[in-house]
Amino acid sequence: MSPRRRSIYDLTSPDVRDLFERSGRVVMPFGSVEQHGPHLPCGTDTMAADLVAAELAETLDAMIVPAGPYGVTPIHAGHPGTISLRRDVFESYLSNLCQEMVSMGAHTFIFVNWHEGNIASLDSVATDLQSQNDVLVVTAHACYTAQRIYGPEGGELTHGGGIETLAVLAHDPDLARLDRVGKPTRPERAEELDAMRRSREVYGYITDITEIADEGWYGNPAWAEQARASEFAKSIAEEIAVTVEAILKIRGRS
Repeated sequence: MSPRRRSIYDLTSPDVRDLFERSGRVVMPFGSVEQHGPHLPCGTDTMAADLVAAELAETLDAMIVPAGPYGVTPIHAGHPGTISLRRDVFESYLSNLCQEMVSMGAHTFIFVNWHEGNIASLDSVATDLQSQNDVLVVTAHACYTAQRIYGPEGGELTHGGGIETLAVLAHDPDLARLDRVGKPTRPERAEELDAMRRSREVYGYITDITEIADEGWYGNPAWAEQARASEFAKSIAEEIAVTVEAILKIRGRS
C-alpha cells in the first residue's frame, strides 16, 4: 500500500476496516496555518507534518488520519494568513476525532507534530485518550527531530528559516518564494528570548512573534537545497520510527 493510499480520505470503507483489523495503528499529522514571512506559505507547518506522517505510516503499516491544517498559534495572531484555534476548540475536536477512530478499531495513535503551539493540547488529549480507552498514544515532535538531524549540517529550527524552507521545497518547490527573502531584523535580546522559550528545564513565554523577530520570521532560508529536500521526509520518519517501535515494544504493542 503506497503512502498516498494510506489516508482515510482515499480508502473505501472496507479498506478502512481491513487496515484497522490488520494494524490498528493511526498516524495523525498536526501543523498550523500561520504567517511564515514573505517567502514561505502559511501552511508550512502542516505541509511538513503531512510529509513526515506519510512516510511514517508506510513504515508502521498505519492509516493516516489528517486532523486538518489548523493548530493553536496565538503567537502569530494579527499577521495576515494566521488562523489560530482556541485550545478548547482544538482539543474537543481532536478528542472527538480520536474517539471515532477508537470505535472503528484503532488501538495505537501516533501524533506527528510540527508546530510547538500544539504541544500542550496534544499532551492533554493524549493522556485523556489513553486513560479512558484501551489505547496507546505516542507523540513525535518532528520539528525537533529535524533540528537534531540537520543541526550538524547548519540547519536551524527557526521560523521561516532553513529547515522549514526545506520542508516546503520537499512539498512543492514553486511555493518557496526565495526571491522575496531579505535580511530579517531582530529586536534586542531576541536570541536569548528564543532560547528561553525552548529550554527543557526552566522556561518563560513569549506571546507575540515580534518579540523575537521584527518581521515575524528569522533564520537562513538559503541553507535549504533541493538535494536535501528529496530526503527530508524519509530521513525524519526513519528516525522517529526507531523510537516509536521501541516504545511499542516496551508497551507490548509491537
